[in-house]
Amino acid sequence: MLPDFSLFTIVWGFKVAEKALKQLINSLHPLERKLIPYLEQTSSVESLIQLSQMKDVEVMRALQWLQNKKAVKITETVKEIIALGSNGKLYAEKGLPERRLLDLLKSGPLTLTQVTKSLNLSKDELNICLGVLRKKAAILITKEKEITVRILDQGKQLLGKEMLEERFLKREFPAPVEDLEPEEKFAFQSLVKRKNILRSIEQKKKGFELTELGKLLVKEKVVSGDFIDMITPKVIRERLWKGKEFRRYDIKINVPKAYPVRKQHYRKFLEHVRTKFIALGFKEMSGPIVETEFWNMDALFMPQFHSARSIHDVYYIKEPEYGKLDRALVDRVKKAHENGFGTGSKGWQYVFDVKRTHRNILRSHDTSISPRVLSSKDLQIPGKYFQTVRCFRYDVIDATHLPDFNQTGGFVIEPGINFGHLKGLLKLFAEEFCQTDQVRVKPAYFPFTEPSAQLMAKHPDLGWIELAGSGIFRPEMCKPLGVDVPVIAWGVGVERLAMFTLGLKDIRDLFTHDLEYMRKIRVI
Repeated sequence: MLPDFSLFTIVWGFKVAEKALKQLINSLHPLERKLIPYLEQTSSVESLIQLSQMKDVEVMRALQWLQNKKAVKITETVKEIIALGSNGKLYAEKGLPERRLLDLLKSGPLTLTQVTKSLNLSKDELNICLGVLRKKAAILITKEKEITVRILDQGKQLLGKEMLEERFLKREFPAPVEDLEPEEKFAFQSLVKRKNILRSIEQKKKGFELTELGKLLVKEKVVSGDFIDMITPKVIRERLWKGKEFRRYDIKINVPKAYPVRKQHYRKFLEHVRTKFIALGFKEMSGPIVETEFWNMDALFMPQFHSARSIHDVYYIKEPEYGKLDRALVDRVKKAHENGFGTGSKGWQYVFDVKRTHRNILRSHDTSISPRVLSSKDLQIPGKYFQTVRCFRYDVIDATHLPDFNQTGGFVIEPGINFGHLKGLLKLFAEEFCQTDQVRVKPAYFPFTEPSAQLMAKHPDLGWIELAGSGIFRPEMCKPLGVDVPVIAWGVGVERLAMFTLGLKDIRDLFTHDLEYMRKIRVI
């Protein structure tokens, strides 16, 4: 029984292979069919173009398709070709500068000035010429009243014979380096160091090899056939498909990757965040990049002795150094810092520096926009507000920190709102923006909120990372701004949010200019 089974396996395998070959033949493009009869006659693409009478682009396209089908293997050989440069063409016609100099010197010594005038060479060409002849012991250069050049016995011998470099320049160009004789290689190495005499060109030649499958295709004597390659209204209307076969489409064939135009991945993510907030009913806020210490810190009840004001954290503006502010508003904030402004708080109990509060800085966090809106006559109560803005803070660049970064944040103002609403809002953000329910809300400290909290979310690679700071704005902050309604607020490092969502480990990948990287990374 075993021999019969083995015979069955062989026959069955042969039938499968025969069927696969037929399917392959039926899938051939007209250009491939036209090319196949000539594949055994040559292995050169140039010869194939001549034999088939096809255009070079058609031949290469057909070969690439056949390579994808594993019928041929395209090869490429690279040859170094020598061609004459501008000086090389001139010297081939008029002679090398050293030959012309020797001809001048046979009548007697000449000064360097006379040599330069007679030969009409550039300074570089003259120096090289003198150097070559000195190396051949053909001339002697002495300094008398002027620098003088005289011919030596070795130079006189050179007058009666051809130099290797001269003989080399008389050969046919362009010439392959690998075809040079030993003497020609010596001359080539000497001349190639000199300016514009020779130039080296890489010449690439395409070829191909038939695979076993390709040999089978050739033996099958594939012809163009009466195949229909494309279904058009005319084919259907006039029934041109009758009695003809449709070309089989190969859905497994490798095709070039297409990279359609799309937005940069981080830019797209920022727009996604903005769209989400608007969809959740939030109104967008905005503010200036160059901000005063008043809006950036003082209006947030951040004391003027706070460590965040150090030159190591905030970028100060040199010109203009100070900005303009509403005097009455500054006075109310000043009182909140000094004595609590009637909120039941004692404030920070220090003398508030009014001049310092006018100092211009680069915005260091997005929360600087909140007091601007809270003190505005356009504030809506109840209301939900957000912003996504660029911030600046001195920092050491690493995988999770940048000195120039984006933050998104905002606040909700409504009578009766409390910390429970804030927790629910933070968890909603984690689900909407990070697609995760693995979140923690931890106690935290911020000068302008009480109570304060941090939102943590679990990243698959980085573990638990901080996504947002949050809390309820303090009365000492709200009352001077004219607000007596509870306000819950949050601020999110949107870069970290993007890292979490896009699955990145390095914050610098958000700003990369690497096209290959940007083509492959997924976009939200």
